[in-house]
Amino acid sequence: MDADINYLKIGKASEIKNRKDRRIFRFFEILPGALSWLTLILIFIISWLYPIWAVVFVVLFDTYWFFKTLFFTIHAVHTFKILRKSLKTDWLIELKNLPKEKYNSQGISSWEDIYHLIIFPMVIEEYEVVRETFLAIEKSNYPLEKLIVVLAYEERKENHGKEVVEKIKDEFGNKFFKLLITKHPDGIEGELAGKGANETWAARRAKEEIIDELKIPYERVVVSSFDVDTAISPNYFACLSYRYLTAKNPLRSSFQPIPFFTNNIWQAPALARVISFSATFFQFIQQSRPEKMTTFSSHSMPFASLVEIDFWQTNVVSEDSRIFWQFYLFYNGDWEVVPLFYPVNMDANVDRTFWGTMVNQYKQQRRWGYGAHDLAYIFFGFTKNKKISLKDKLSWGFVALEGFYSWATSALIIFLLGWLPNILGGARFSTTIISFNLPKITSYIMTAATVGLIIMAILSFWFLPPRPPRFGKFRYVWMVLQWIFVPVAMIVFGCIPALEAQTRLIFGKYMGFWPTPKHRQADE
Repeated sequence: MDADINYLKIGKASEIKNRKDRRIFRFFEILPGALSWLTLILIFIISWLYPIWAVVFVVLFDTYWFFKTLFFTIHAVHTFKILRKSLKTDWLIELKNLPKEKYNSQGISSWEDIYHLIIFPMVIEEYEVVRETFLAIEKSNYPLEKLIVVLAYEERKENHGKEVVEKIKDEFGNKFFKLLITKHPDGIEGELAGKGANETWAARRAKEEIIDELKIPYERVVVSSFDVDTAISPNYFACLSYRYLTAKNPLRSSFQPIPFFTNNIWQAPALARVISFSATFFQFIQQSRPEKMTTFSSHSMPFASLVEIDFWQTNVVSEDSRIFWQFYLFYNGDWEVVPLFYPVNMDANVDRTFWGTMVNQYKQQRRWGYGAHDLAYIFFGFTKNKKISLKDKLSWGFVALEGFYSWATSALIIFLLGWLPNILGGARFSTTIISFNLPKITSYIMTAATVGLIIMAILSFWFLPPRPPRFGKFRYVWMVLQWIFVPVAMIVFGCIPALEAQTRLIFGKYMGFWPTPKHRQADE
């Protein structure tokens, strides 16, 4: 490995000068896409040459999918029960009544010692969206004099950003302990224009201009990286402080809320609602499986640890998941994600037109699917870090690879293999009894699996914010019927963008950061 290159800061293979290491990293970049395409190609070949084996596989796979769906549904329901209890809890009272002997955080003698550094990176978001976020922060029941809020805009979008931040500064400048406005310079060498670079610039300014200036101990600061459309509930920071104080090892933990993409859900088309609810339900499942959980979107972490690893990588697209792996590798596997079982409210991906929304949905899913690039970082890091146990490397490696592999292939396997053997297997196979019964068998299994879909549909009503007056009660009917679009969502806005992202990695066509437009219509 090149002595002048820190493997924890690598963004892509071309940044590595050592030929051997560059080839290893490049192999891991290609791996997820190669596995996904090999699987899909083999599906066609086996359905053509060995249709009986294809039938055996599809029945086994559909059965596996049924049990996996059942397993995930149980976890989602478990999370839902804990979430409801958590929302009924007055976390500020719990925080005040927490005995000091239960504190696990170093150097903290009172909950009032904790400061919250909240970073909101923004690019092209509308003023109304940003203002709603700040209004939610203002309503927090956590002492506002303990909140350090940073609104970080981009120099490359200065004409828009400066106008928004000036309005926010005028209205909220005196509401918190500190409100810091930062402008991330454009064109810094080695940076990829995106959220990670902006966050790192903002966090460094907050460190130098506020935290270091006032000599606030880093261990007393919890930093939250929030999308600028993230609207918190009043209890959020009290809940987060409670979890920070009682975590097994607070300085080796990230803290993950559940993202509800519901701020503008009534305005979203049916297909966009299904995609948004699906993302929320995935995080529901993960909350009950913390041993397999990484950070996603808006989340929190100890500032002391963030400083120690030198903040977020500035040369990657998916900084929200990458930061977990930075911590994990830096601390030799001694890092975990603590589920908060508490929501943050964010925007569904909605544009001004239906087709604009669909295009943006695809781009957002492709950007999330591009998180497969983390696999090269993870596996390469595992080859360099000898202090992480082989068992943990295998366990996490499998979880990470299987997740992106399933994302790109599972829905296509389900919907292709039910009919491919009958089409490609030839006349000899099409006259067999098994050919006649295959559609029925797969239909029975997948119908049984819809129990999970039904539960999702029922729970989704609980997430809904109040219906705006301009939408009639008939809109509730669409909230039920929307779930017929799940197959379309799984393939068109699941497998295909994930496959595209992985294919780009195969050919070294690296993606840049695409900021999701945040648009809301005014409710009448």
